[in-house]
Amino acid sequence: MKKEVYESQKPFAGDKKPSMLRRCVGHDYTRRQIYMVTMVTEGRLPLFGTVVGHADAPQDSSDAPRMQLSELGRRVEREWWGISDYYPQVEMIALQMMPDHLHGIIFVKEKMEKDLSRIIRGFKTGCNRAYRELFPSAAAVSAAPSAPSSTSAAPSVPSVPPVPSVPSVPSVVTQSQQTRPRPKQSHPSRGLLFALGYNDKLLLRQGQLQRWLDYLHDNPRRLLMKREHPDLFRVQRGLTVGTQQFSAIGNRFLLSRPVRLQVQCSRRLTDKEIAERQAWWLSQARQGAVLVSPSISKGEKQVMRAAFDEGLPLIILQENGFTDLAKPGGKRMEACQRGQLLLLAPWEHHNERLTIRRDQCLSLNDMARMICEQ
Repeated sequence: MKKEVYESQKPFAGDKKPSMLRRCVGHDYTRRQIYMVTMVTEGRLPLFGTVVGHADAPQDSSDAPRMQLSELGRRVEREWWGISDYYPQVEMIALQMMPDHLHGIIFVKEKMEKDLSRIIRGFKTGCNRAYRELFPSAAAVSAAPSAPSSTSAAPSVPSVPPVPSVPSVPSVVTQSQQTRPRPKQSHPSRGLLFALGYNDKLLLRQGQLQRWLDYLHDNPRRLLMKREHPDLFRVQRGLTVGTQQFSAIGNRFLLSRPVRLQVQCSRRLTDKEIAERQAWWLSQARQGAVLVSPSISKGEKQVMRAAFDEGLPLIILQENGFTDLAKPGGKRMEACQRGQLLLLAPWEHHNERLTIRRDQCLSLNDMARMICEQ
């Protein structure tokens, strides 16, 4: 796709699908495979329960971050673990319930006649049945979707203590519940519990399954971190530095630090030269300087990684922008919580895996230099 054509399009415009609805092109969804599936409620309503606890509490304490499931959440949980009763070729590995969405890990153990989408469709059907039993007004909307609602708002879903269905699988909460305004309607206008479609990820690499489980397990703590420090995790649009506008996540006050140093390493530098420059940059950062770089070359990556591991202040520029619900991944989220990190993106988000171009590298380096000179 030509640059001018791509840049004229808005994210998800035309034939593009949002990442929540995309399938792997050419993949056989009836074959043996492990998937992580994500589904969201219609309107992102927090119907499955609430998150409680404290972000810094030990996992074995009574204040550990955890999910309290509503009655509807418990019914959905039972529907999930019951999938194997209908499809013995499928093993349900994990389920993480959240206020407005869920993550589940599914193992298709052998070739099936029906593909993954048929399994998910059946699961949603069972969940819709439970939803309408608990919320009769939603059933009325489903029966006559075009008629104006004459019933009063459906009662709020009560929060109740969670009932673990599998001891090794903890409940999880969404990271967006507390930071995004909620629709005012009491139930989705279509009378369905889940939004159309779902997202699936394929297990392709060694160690990937454990990373999925660790990520899901850590979701309650991450949500509480966002709740306690909302400004550090909310995407800010139109942040102006000099003549350039950025989208930003993290500690924006790093831009006002008196000393900001650009980390730029030519690919022609030897390992010894990179090590010498790294020692100087780290010494300056230990004295309060902020290191700024898009971390493109090998040397830049090495320096910024060493500074990150040491907990030093960093501003990182990146080619891909942020979606509205974007959040830092892995250790970057903890770095944002500590106020150590600011992520800046000058361009819009794209779903495609694109190789960064030389002109973009040069532009990002120029922006890093400009940030340091302001």
